[in-house]
Amino acid sequence: MSEAKKYPAPVTNPETAAFWDAAKQGKFMIKRCTACGEAHYFPRAICPFCYSDKTVWEESSGEATIYTYSLMRKSPTGPYAIGYVTLKEGPSLQTNFVDCDLEKLKIGQKVKVVFKPTDGAPLPFFTTV
Repeated sequence: MSEAKKYPAPVTNPETAAFWDAAKQGKFMIKRCTACGEAHYFPRAICPFCYSDKTVWEESSGEATIYTYSLMRKSPTGPYAIGYVTLKEGPSLQTNFVDCDLEKLKIGQKVKVVFKPTDGAPLPFFTTV
């Protein structure tokens, strides 16, 4: 029987604590700037678009589309895929793809967020829909 993959616990700080607390509840959070209206990820206090500090937390649907990906077939830990996804709310982010047939991934494919346990807050990854 294969052992479940163990993921490292995320390092938290006061600026990201709300993100990790929400992850423990199964919620994927992003930030939205109330000055310019743009959503962004990774959540941070200052808007990367207009540099305003007027940002608020917003729960993401967790739905996304694969923008690009790379499949690593030869690795000491086995094959894995990383890539960029674009959230339904607009931001793009880098992620790992899990719990899916990596050979069937394709650009434009719909994916959704899944959380994997750690010794701390769970980590967000994406899987096919």
